[in-house]
Amino acid sequence: MTDTTWSIQGPHFVNCNCDYGCPCQFWGRPTDGTCRAMAAWRIDEGHCGETRLDGLCAINTWAWPGPIHEGHGSMQSIIDERASEPQRRALVAILQGKGADPDSVMLQIYRAMCETVYEPLFLPIRLEVDVRERTARVSVPDVLETSLEPIKNKVTGALHRARIDLPLGKEFTLAEVASGTTRATGRIRLDFANTHAHLVENRLTSQGVAR
Repeated sequence: MTDTTWSIQGPHFVNCNCDYGCPCQFWGRPTDGTCRAMAAWRIDEGHCGETRLDGLCAINTWAWPGPIHEGHGSMQSIIDERASEPQRRALVAILQGKGADPDSVMLQIYRAMCETVYEPLFLPIRLEVDVRERTARVSVPDVLETSLEPIKNKVTGALHRARIDLPLGKEFTLAEVASGTTRATGRIRLDFANTHAHLVENRLTSQGVAR
């Protein structure tokens, strides 16, 4: 897989333990000093080499004792149980950034910052996402539950909209910001509520974000 180019297109979303906005997006230190996060993809169109990945879902969970760039992290992937054996191998490779140009895409960078990689899980994934409405939900029975909703104005209760624009971003160019809640009980344990989340519609490739 290391010499195979890949591409995944469709919506994905992230929920981490930071306050809204996530200081890590601006090279600040994470809100409580540590970084714990999940990301989920719905692959509308994708491939790894000649292996098609259309219609599959995948999740990564991560944990670092400090900012991501200081390393010493750990990660575990959750792969759609509907995937065939070649598709499973391909998705594991992509979620670990294999074959990607160095420092080109977040999946390769995050893997480089992890010293522990747990065996992937192959389980049913139920995923719903609406980037425009800033809502999402993903469920892996007995392992992971994440839900996203728009941030609300604390005075009026009106829905609040904010975006992060990173013209040279390694994950996205433009993301909608939301409020997320996650519970995960795999090898990477996550437990946070009403924390930073963002939703993206784009194409990630082994050469970086398609612009």
